Amino acid sequence: MAQARFMTDIEKIDTAYQAAMLRRAGDKKESERLLMSIPMPPWLAKIFKEKVGVEYFERYDCNLAEVEAEFGPDWLSK
Repeated sequence: MAQARFMTDIEKIDTAYQAAMLRRAGDKKESERLLMSIPMPPWLAKIFKEKVGVEYFERYDCNLAEVEAEFGPDWLSK
């Protein structure tokens, strides 16, 4: 996984906007990369882990900075 980093709410909104503009321009791959750089909320990561499994996090390069801050760095293996 890529280095997880925190973002302000403004950075999250700006990144999502940039991703939408890239998607509109036809650059789906870069759009998805940008979206995955936005930190996943801990409540959503918990649902994904329970319903989809840790494979999701292994397959996609999610930013887990907020998740690890709340649940600890080894939360995937628990």
